[in-house]
Amino acid sequence: MTQNRAKEQGMNRRAMVGGMMGWAIALGVGLGSCQRSPVAELSEPQILLVSAAASLTDVLQDVGMLYEDEHPGVQVQFNFAASGALQQQIESGAPVDIFLSAANKQMDALESQGLVATETRQVIVTNQLVLVAAMGAPEVLDLADLADGAIAKIAAGEPRSVPAGDYADQALKAAGLFERLQPKLVYANSVRQVLQFVEAGNAQFGLVYATDAKLSDQVTVVQAIPADLHAPILYPGAVLQRSDRPELARDFLQFLTSDTAQQAFQGYGFITP
Repeated sequence: MTQNRAKEQGMNRRAMVGGMMGWAIALGVGLGSCQRSPVAELSEPQILLVSAAASLTDVLQDVGMLYEDEHPGVQVQFNFAASGALQQQIESGAPVDIFLSAANKQMDALESQGLVATETRQVIVTNQLVLVAAMGAPEVLDLADLADGAIAKIAAGEPRSVPAGDYADQALKAAGLFERLQPKLVYANSVRQVLQFVEAGNAQFGLVYATDAKLSDQVTVVQAIPADLHAPILYPGAVLQRSDRPELARDFLQFLTSDTAQQAFQGYGFITP
């Protein structure tokens, strides 16, 4: 299954999540075993609602279709946004069965409020932070070169709500560069928007996940940010306590760690735990 096909079918899938996205707008918040699972045969159609970090958009559309192929009668519908925005939606009562975050911070917050089924929580995949450059950007070798006067704008996620932005913030501070680079930082509401800023030339450089950079032919990777400059980039997933279909939600979450799903994640550049 190609990425282009995934994107085309993803457009159709996104059309089905109008209700959930309407909820978000109202809140103002920005191959392993082929053995059938216990929920494989359903007496009536079931819709599974998954809120997931924006950086998982492309791969989860593929994985969702793989799951639906193995589970006739199941529709997996996704709501993609920054993890912080999804956290706020869930806290405000959004109808979600599974939450997939790009950091522990947002999952920790929901768990502390008793909103997730703690026993279902697990790390699905990991990732890497990279510095990317727009076409025609000044030549740099690493983060330190961003202090050069020829560089005016560096895109990063808003650190309070976008995990990629939080990791970038940690890295710049650990490298002793934050104060010098802060005036150049342009903040985005998701890691995908960071990528868009750089692709469009609205920022000369950006800090995104390696998986996002892999999807674009309009940016070049300058440097993989050393992992010791920021917290580990983990994607935890958990079933929500309020899920109306907890058995199905647990089954899909378990499917994400199967060989079938993990191979799909690897194909998009994610690192399996």
